[in-house]
Amino acid sequence: MTLDVTKKRGPRSASRSAGSPSAAAPPAAARRSARRVTAAGLALAGLLAAAGCSGSQPADAPAAGAVTAVPVAVSPSPSLPPGVSGSLSPGPSGSPSVGFSGTPSAGASGSVVPLTPDVVARLDAAIERVRTQAAVPGVIVGLTTPGGSYQKAFGVADKVAGTPMSTGLNMRIGSETKTFTVTGLLRLVDQGRLGLDDPVSKYVQDVPNGGNITLRQLADMRSGLFPYTADQVFVQTFLANPQQVFTPRQLLGYGFKHPANFAPGAAFEYSNTNTVLLGVVIEKVSGQPLDVFLKQQVMDPAGLGRTVFPTDAAFPEPHARGYTDQTPDGTVADATDWNPSWAWAAGAMISDLPDLQTWAKVVATGTLLKPATQAQRLAAPSTGVPGTAYGLGIFEDHGWIGHNGSLPGYQSLVLYLPFAQASLVVLLNTDISSAGQAPSTLFGQAITEIVSPQNVFTLSAEEDSGGSASASASGSASGAGSSA
Repeated sequence: MTLDVTKKRGPRSASRSAGSPSAAAPPAAARRSARRVTAAGLALAGLLAAAGCSGSQPADAPAAGAVTAVPVAVSPSPSLPPGVSGSLSPGPSGSPSVGFSGTPSAGASGSVVPLTPDVVARLDAAIERVRTQAAVPGVIVGLTTPGGSYQKAFGVADKVAGTPMSTGLNMRIGSETKTFTVTGLLRLVDQGRLGLDDPVSKYVQDVPNGGNITLRQLADMRSGLFPYTADQVFVQTFLANPQQVFTPRQLLGYGFKHPANFAPGAAFEYSNTNTVLLGVVIEKVSGQPLDVFLKQQVMDPAGLGRTVFPTDAAFPEPHARGYTDQTPDGTVADATDWNPSWAWAAGAMISDLPDLQTWAKVVATGTLLKPATQAQRLAAPSTGVPGTAYGLGIFEDHGWIGHNGSLPGYQSLVLYLPFAQASLVVLLNTDISSAGQAPSTLFGQAITEIVSPQNVFTLSAEEDSGGSASASASGSASGAGSSA
């Protein structure tokens, strides 16, 4: 799973490596561009990253300035661990493996505050405060619990026209796309068409060390493959022309030309290379284009009528315009129509508030999967950040299960709190960081401090302020030149 290239300071390893135009002693302008690209890459990956989540810093980590995507992902052990319902069990290397339980990580009982008029007023004030302080043009918030629903929009959808933001707009969702891609992979597992522990070389040739990298390790960000969004040539190419069309093979080529950052399974590093490669596997096994497969196998069965996987820069109306500072000189630009092909299976999708509220529960509870498969998805070694874990294309932070996303101009946060049957979706039309933090995380924290005080979402704050790329699972994902 975050891609704020311009100002966001990413995790020590991933985000800093994502946007630099040059590696050695670049001029000040180049260094600024590199930092922007790095952050952007992070957003693209998903803004999940919590600095130092898990894994040690890879010896060959991307150079500063690269666009990398690094969420806090942790991979489940090869075999389903006992106690996957939430108790701790031995992980692959003897470290605890956490089964997402939807209860507070500390084990205390949690609850969701009823949406009384007073609570609604507090939410209004907190959201508007964050929006103003973080200079976010507009934000959409949807909170649904068994006891009520909060659906509101704040600010503007278009800074030039002054059009108010509204809850019915389509938005780019960045690395939330990863939850769809990995769900598609797991559907193929349930159909007996592939296995999580199959080597990727069984389906795709020419993957460096592909005979030793499993599909599971791609899904949980422990393959060691270099993040293509941290490749400086890719970053320069993307920034020079955000409208350029990239093919999946071209994207993989940027990553494959670098040595692996670590041996498969040895550490965690959020890398868009992993999810793009899974998209290629899905196409190979299904015999269908990824967008067609995901519609038939994921979006349609989940009842998501307005969620799309674009094959070009087309953006269904109505939509908000998105603003980014992931540009060569750091100036703010309108990124609404930038081509998302650079993110593909890792971050290209578009959706809206109602669909994502439905999806929050579907993906967290495993509606589309067999129970045993969902259990494997939610089994994960500790990330190294208290209260946070990353499974197969999904994370848990203090009880909230889901993912975040970021790409130039947009950020998303899609969460579900199982024990309370509560969903939270936040969509905004900027990826520009605020004081080193992703604005989507600032909203998530402010909202959950009010409605679930024992389950406060803090996922990417640490990664945004620095940390280990290999340890961050989402939110620090450094994406290529843009966020995903």
